[in-house]
Amino acid sequence: MFIVALVLFLGGLALFGVAFMVPAFQALVFAAGILLVCLAMALPMHTKAR
Repeated sequence: MFIVALVLFLGGLALFGVAFMVPAFQALVFAAGILLVCLAMALPMHTKAR
């Protein structure tokens, strides 16, 4: 589970950086990065509660 969360977190951070370089849909790419980082944080907490 740690590897999945780490990949999601790093992918979200990469989307943060890419959002400033894409010619269109910057807000959408940035929002997708935020969602990936949030999912990366919530996934281990949710699975640990079970």
